[in-house]
Amino acid sequence: MNERWALAAEEEGDGALLAPLGPDGAPAGPVRREPDLVAAVRDRPQVARWVWRSTAGVYPRLLAAGVRVERCYDVEGAEQVLLGHEGRLGEPRSAAAAWARLRNAPVPPDPPPRAAEPGSQDSLFEPRRVAPVPFEGLLAVYAEQLRRHDRAGHPGRMRLLTAAESAGMLVAAEMHRAGLPWRADVHRELLDELLGERYAGGGEPRRLAALADEVSAALGRRVRPDLPADVVKAFGQAGVRLRSTRRWELAQVDHPAVAPLIAYKKLYRIWTAHGWSWLADWVRDGRFRPEYLPGGTVSGRWTTNGGGALQIPKVIRRAVVADAGWRLVVADADQMEPRVLAAISRDPGLMEVAGHPDDLYTRLSARAFSGDREHAKLALLGAIYGQTSGDGLKNLAALRRRFPLAVAYVDDAAKAGEEGRLVRTWLGRTSPPAAGAGDADEAGLPQEGGDETAAEEGEFTPGYASGNTRARGRFTRNFVVQGSAADWALLMLAALRRSLAGMRAELVFFQHDEVIVHCPAEEAEAVVEAIRAAGDEAGRITFGETPVRFPFTTAVVERYADAK
Repeated sequence: MNERWALAAEEEGDGALLAPLGPDGAPAGPVRREPDLVAAVRDRPQVARWVWRSTAGVYPRLLAAGVRVERCYDVEGAEQVLLGHEGRLGEPRSAAAAWARLRNAPVPPDPPPRAAEPGSQDSLFEPRRVAPVPFEGLLAVYAEQLRRHDRAGHPGRMRLLTAAESAGMLVAAEMHRAGLPWRADVHRELLDELLGERYAGGGEPRRLAALADEVSAALGRRVRPDLPADVVKAFGQAGVRLRSTRRWELAQVDHPAVAPLIAYKKLYRIWTAHGWSWLADWVRDGRFRPEYLPGGTVSGRWTTNGGGALQIPKVIRRAVVADAGWRLVVADADQMEPRVLAAISRDPGLMEVAGHPDDLYTRLSARAFSGDREHAKLALLGAIYGQTSGDGLKNLAALRRRFPLAVAYVDDAAKAGEEGRLVRTWLGRTSPPAAGAGDADEAGLPQEGGDETAAEEGEFTPGYASGNTRARGRFTRNFVVQGSAADWALLMLAALRRSLAGMRAELVFFQHDEVIVHCPAEEAEAVVEAIRAAGDEAGRITFGETPVRFPFTTAVVERYADAK
């Protein structure tokens, strides 16, 4: 069961090329051509790990035929991680590009991201136009990647990271296949209740139109509440200066237009992001199947290609309903990033605080903040996210006295960023080079940070590092923690996937600190235990033996909304 084979699906037809591999990545036997990709994999249960160009290009075809693989090595996913470690993040990461670099040949650009096609739930099955790479090229790239792992600062950690990234690719494909249970009838009832009836011609529904009229009446002129510039101008004419229309800023304004405007913005977001059109486009046969993109941000956090799967409003979660006789096991990792900081900084005091499954901030407040939980929370999150002004500076000083190694760890990362140096997560995922940090679009990298809703709810939402040195320092300060948390999450998913393999339960949702498993009611208790064990196992594998615990708050419910 320790065999490793390389596999390449043929560009045309259903065939495949494959070969057994030795420890150095070189072929350990003849290259074989098989007429049927699915049969080639199904007939080799002894293979412990399949090495292929791209999980998204191969695995959905296997899943459609009922073939599940235990492990894989995604060459293109590994290439992106390795390029980042070498300070070359943003260079083409395709297998063809890696093959060209090996031969000092012109490097082809990566294909543009595939546009989301909401009308089809099977976008993962559609072929993409990618630069061709011969099978011998794929083998050569893989062998060279193994050597590049050995040249990393911590080879074992880098091998673990690329293995975890590949496991995440398998999870993403399987979650797309399973889909999140979604009741379209419940969703429609919610929209009718929240937004009112729709008017002919596709205009705003009744409730939004009424709120728009209230805003306009309060401001004494016709206003388009969906246009921030128009709102700011109207308030200015009314003698109120606004810099933006974010909810936290509006809440500080005493004006009769504020309440209907905030209500309008909330409902408008639901209408545009998860309204009737979204429902028609994205929900099929009782399932919502987004295309998950592991490593979609530079920190390693996931994104999705369309559908807004990672930003489902709380009220819309009422439509996420388990099948009859089944349950949703919803699990949130408790205070994940502060616990990760304890593990990566090796601060004895913070590790002791994080070594218990109960509330971390309460324990922290007892140690350093005279029992004031809120100050303890602000201090620790401020250290991670760089919120050090005002009271934050005093809180940080108290934190530094009691937990000097933890604060020094993020301070050092911030200093490295300000000086234009690279920083790495615990397993070796690497920040973008300073030259590309000024403009994420120019660097060809995904944007990092929270959406407007998260910002309005008062969460810390670090943005992508700008050309400003202090901004880059805040980015790298957070990167070492948030990225290391993403490393842990990948290994947690891999462990959970392995535990669920003998059950009917299916992983159906994941974002950076939350998983949802859809399972028969009788399996729910076992799933809860599997999630708990996966968190502990991921902590040991990612960070080694530390006292830090990674507990979950878990709910077994029929509706997603009931878990919150």
